[in-house]
Amino acid sequence: MKDKFTVSAVSYTNMLPFIHGLTHYGLPDKAEMVYDVPSACAEKLIHKQADIGIVPVAALLDIPEYEIISDYCLGADGAVDSVFIFSEKPIHEIKTLRLDDQSRSSNGLARLLLKEYWGMDKVQILRTGTADAFVQIGDRTFGQKEKHAYAYDLAEHWKEFTGLPFAFAVWVSVTELPEGFVEKFNQALAYGLAHREDVIRTLPERADFDYGQYLMKNISYELDAGKKRAIDKYLGWMRAQEKLLETV
Repeated sequence: MKDKFTVSAVSYTNMLPFIHGLTHYGLPDKAEMVYDVPSACAEKLIHKQADIGIVPVAALLDIPEYEIISDYCLGADGAVDSVFIFSEKPIHEIKTLRLDDQSRSSNGLARLLLKEYWGMDKVQILRTGTADAFVQIGDRTFGQKEKHAYAYDLAEHWKEFTGLPFAFAVWVSVTELPEGFVEKFNQALAYGLAHREDVIRTLPERADFDYGQYLMKNISYELDAGKKRAIDKYLGWMRAQEKLLETV
């Protein structure tokens, strides 16, 4: 069994409390941190280029054997303020939607909501190019709401649609871990969350975005029963879409 494990983490602001905990609380000698965008985290776990990672929930369908190892996640119970569809026209008037190449779960969530919540099943989905609307996630969205005529917060609309919170990413292992490691890992994450205010004080002030509101209220970090139900519901829809495509 390994003495040190590679941990793939997302290089977004919402991860800073986790990173603070993992690098300051008892794991530096056991974990080597590497930083990626969410889609790259998923690829590293799928191909076992990392042992542990914060994985977009959509990627769970592509990982043959995994274990969710943490009581914590990246989630929201209502508006998350960093996962959007931006557009210059109302959602019911769009004809094309460009996905975010850094995302997996949010792209799937956008497609789910378009079809099941907004009833827009004729929208053309693009990977690149110009579109009527586009998905954007993470720090690139900070301060962008006021720059577009329409900003649809996907976690907020999921909550309106299902009554459930949402989990965008969960901590997963694809490697056998030594006894006691998971407990220490969770303790490190909890330490980081307990010291969010210390993290916030290190961030530069912005007139167009409130880091305190974001990290203390918008992001919901506990992987509770509601988020687990949301994961099951979301993945059930994703599986159904895959089967539908197989029959076409």
